[in-house]
Amino acid sequence: MIEVRTSQITDVEDEFNKGVFASQMISKGTRFHRAPVLPYPNEQHKHIEKTYLADYAFEYGENHTAFLLGYGMMFNHSYEPNAIYEINFDNHSFDFYAYRDIQPDEEIFINYNGEADIEDPLWFHEEEEQD
Repeated sequence: MIEVRTSQITDVEDEFNKGVFASQMISKGTRFHRAPVLPYPNEQHKHIEKTYLADYAFEYGENHTAFLLGYGMMFNHSYEPNAIYEINFDNHSFDFYAYRDIQPDEEIFINYNGEADIEDPLWFHEEEEQD
């Protein structure tokens, strides 16, 4: 149903510029991916912040941060996402759903702010402005 491919989200050609794409039609409301979490205590995040992985960590409750396994960390951001995610604490996963119908070969985007309609600046843009 989904696969990772090279994304055209930026004008910069980069072999590491990846994204998640629909390999078939995904109807609105369909859960198309369940990404297991690998959580760690928030106080350990200061070590992760020194690495490239810091850009891929998700908040996981009040006391933990998490890496998402599967394709979970591969979704790119958009303020007009075609997918949303819900944290499933019972299953220790992030569940990804189609926010609208997603066509075959379409890149799947989520809003990194956690809700589809939140347009707050992203944390990494705020850091760039401070530099």
